[in-house]
Amino acid sequence: MLNPEAIKQRALEIGFDLCGIAPARDFPELKFLSEWLARGYAGEMDYLEKSASVRADIRNFLPSARSVIVMGTVYNTEQGSGIGDQRSGRPDAIKVARYARGQDYHKVIEDRLLELIEWMEDRSPAPFEAAPFVDKHQVQERVFAHHAGIGWIGKNSCVINHELGSWMFLSGIATSLVLEPDAPALDQCGACTQCIDACPTGALVDARELDATRCISYLTIETEADIPEPLRAQVGNHAYGCDICQDVCPWNLAPPISTDPVWQGPARDGRSASQLWQESDDELHAMIRGSAMTYVPLSRLRRNVATVIGNSGDSSLAGVLERPGRGVRNAARSTLTPSVQVAVEWARQRLR
Repeated sequence: MLNPEAIKQRALEIGFDLCGIAPARDFPELKFLSEWLARGYAGEMDYLEKSASVRADIRNFLPSARSVIVMGTVYNTEQGSGIGDQRSGRPDAIKVARYARGQDYHKVIEDRLLELIEWMEDRSPAPFEAAPFVDKHQVQERVFAHHAGIGWIGKNSCVINHELGSWMFLSGIATSLVLEPDAPALDQCGACTQCIDACPTGALVDARELDATRCISYLTIETEADIPEPLRAQVGNHAYGCDICQDVCPWNLAPPISTDPVWQGPARDGRSASQLWQESDDELHAMIRGSAMTYVPLSRLRRNVATVIGNSGDSSLAGVLERPGRGVRNAARSTLTPSVQVAVEWARQRLR
């Protein structure tokens, strides 16, 4: 039988920062997904409803599952402020969520999970089944992270570790192996509501209850439609994702900083929206190549960049929107979609 402590040690050697083990059970928390979907919080993310039955029980993901090995990987590469976005500099400097500033974590972490499985197979006296998962798979990894002792689910719906904070990728391996589980993590949010209070769009409607349709991450990444007009100003300078509810979390006041080269990506955060708007599609794609940002169409990024320009408060940038990229006929293809044009017109009016 494989030693759980040996598995955890090997996980750290491969590049994970935390490793814990949970039993493969249908925990009560897993049932909240159906309630959450019924409230309409998923918006256009219909893949969540389509996979809800699988997500409700890990044994629907891997029928033979008896244990779930859960990993946490720190991706933070900058000092936390604990006070949200108060950067100075260009009024049109874009914000890119920290998790998207390095290499595409889906591939990096899945490769590491497969390496751990291979190591386990080499040392197991008997064959076993194993299925890796990152957030592209149909597993509610936060619930298993909690029950594996990785951290508790905070009021902002992120998993928080008492030593590492919440700047972590979650991933894991469902396996037919019977492994000694760890104790669940204790909730240490207490009476704090800083994340709820700081959300500019009111997406955190209650503790651990996120209305994704109002979340800036959803608005800039998931939805193909226009960003709802009442929320465009609240998007601020966020061009891809949002970290506000983690920025203000007291557990992230002094977070560990990863030196792993895979998370040290080229400069994306802080780029000038007006300069990005004038780049061709090829140039834009070069900026996001190899990162998680490639999961959205360039037109969605253009829509977000135009929104950031509109929120800059700099009326001199209105003319930039007349010069949409250096593509065919002086207009990049990604600027030609209806949602981009709606964002451009809104930005022009706002700057006037």
